[in-house]
Amino acid sequence: MKVLDKIASALDRRDEVPNQELAKEIVAKADKGAVQVLVENLTNKSKAIQNDCIKVLYEIGERKPDMIAGYSANFLPLLDHKNNRLQWGAMTALNYISTIKPKNIYDNLHKIVGATDHSSVITRDQAVNILINLTAVPEYSENAFSLLLEQLLNSPANQLPMYAERAMPFVQEENKESFITALRSRLDDMEKESKRKRVEKVIKKLS
Repeated sequence: MKVLDKIASALDRRDEVPNQELAKEIVAKADKGAVQVLVENLTNKSKAIQNDCIKVLYEIGERKPDMIAGYSANFLPLLDHKNNRLQWGAMTALNYISTIKPKNIYDNLHKIVGATDHSSVITRDQAVNILINLTAVPEYSENAFSLLLEQLLNSPANQLPMYAERAMPFVQEENKESFITALRSRLDDMEKESKRKRVEKVIKKLS
């Protein structure tokens, strides 16, 4: 299979369907060689090819994360890339990897969390997802939860309800109060009543 012949830009398509279909095909065939080609072309001189490759890779990661788990070292440098699509796409891929190879991700948390300071909303969303995943791993839980609280305290108010809802199932008895306190401290930041009510609902469920 000539992988690059099947990506959206090669087919002169502006939608993502070809990339999604290619990801499904690669997963179905367990085609490790195709994954390697996609990773290699994350540094292609064509921005369109870069964008298509990262899209296919994180679509593969969503379906079968072990197929991209060996490439975290390739995704991490992209968190500083000037191509925003590569930046948030790499963070999305790392999120899927964190579900099966948490140590690889935990060892690079400083870079992952640091990327949220100068990145898009999607990049931050995926970084928060990574922290939530790591709170479920006993040996990483304490530090990951501390970093998650920092995100709750400093995140854009518009994103806070979603973060609170996603994190709620992972809150433990020993950190419940600090989680609730963080959410309460942000209630006055909620300009939209609907957003505030979502956060209040999380607080009520945990109280």
